[in-house]
Amino acid sequence: MPTILRIGRYQFKFFSNERGEPPHIHVKAGDQEAKFWLSPPGVASNYGFKSHELKEIRQIIQAYQADFLEAWDEYFG
Repeated sequence: MPTILRIGRYQFKFFSNERGEPPHIHVKAGDQEAKFWLSPPGVASNYGFKSHELKEIRQIIQAYQADFLEAWDEYFG
């Protein structure tokens, strides 16, 4: 599972066995984890993040959306 970006306590990564799904990113911070669709950015699942954290994460994803999509295409081809 390659880590694409680290910002503060957030790690943004892909899971290598998810090729058949639409582009998305997993976000991990300690025991918390969420999955966000990349286009358009939105929460797919959440395990432990509070709503204000999800809002912050979504803003990060929007800022780096093009980079994440490019990394997705390079990784999953």
